[in-house]
Amino acid sequence: MKDAEIEPPMALSGAHADAEDLASASRQTSVYVYEAPVRIWHWINAAAILVLCVTGYFIGSPPPSMQIAEPVYQFVFGYIRFAHFAAGWILTVGFAGRIYWAIFGNHHARQMFLLPIFSGKWWSEVMDEVKWYLFIAKEPKKYVGHNPLAQLAMFCFITLGVTFMIFTGLALYSEGLGRDSVLQSLFGWVLTIFGDNSMLVHTYHHLGMWWIVIFMIIHIYVAIREDIMSRQSIVSTMISGHRTFKDDRPD
Repeated sequence: MKDAEIEPPMALSGAHADAEDLASASRQTSVYVYEAPVRIWHWINAAAILVLCVTGYFIGSPPPSMQIAEPVYQFVFGYIRFAHFAAGWILTVGFAGRIYWAIFGNHHARQMFLLPIFSGKWWSEVMDEVKWYLFIAKEPKKYVGHNPLAQLAMFCFITLGVTFMIFTGLALYSEGLGRDSVLQSLFGWVLTIFGDNSMLVHTYHHLGMWWIVIFMIIHIYVAIREDIMSRQSIVSTMISGHRTFKDDRPD
């Protein structure tokens, strides 16, 4: 097993447990992996991304307002933009807090920010996970934190992807506030990189949304698949913080 040594579980007994139950319980072990700030951030971040993707889609492809009501009697697109901006600020503040906890939390909190790219063993384990997900390998390895492929995916899609979306989103938001605004002074350079072409920034920001949507689909599929087929818990770990293992073999 990777990342930690696990203490053997306590012996169990009970009138309603047979020998097979006791043998199964003795094989299962648990490690506290994800601290509360990481778990809270995960679910708030997921909710914010969902709102951002839905409202972002409608901002890129506005609903036909005339079928809702005369423009003077409705504010549908305004509400969509407000929800998008509010969720964007929640995402931004939450991501800043997640960076803070990566510094002061346990070593698992730093996995999505630091990749051991110079480790040949790590890349070998990435390939092992690819083989497992492609149904080539017969059995996965056990990991206390993220497996290497999940770590790589989190870095590319969340660490880099969300950073890109925050910077481009705040640059576009600052444009509406005016050139004398604080945000314009902080993020105006993003527009400059794109030749002060805000429509081009809009386009890349919208493409970034689809980049994260792809990740969300894969992430949900893999989490459910791993809960069923792998040797450790996945979904419940991000609720309780504890990673539970289904066997007592070391690797």
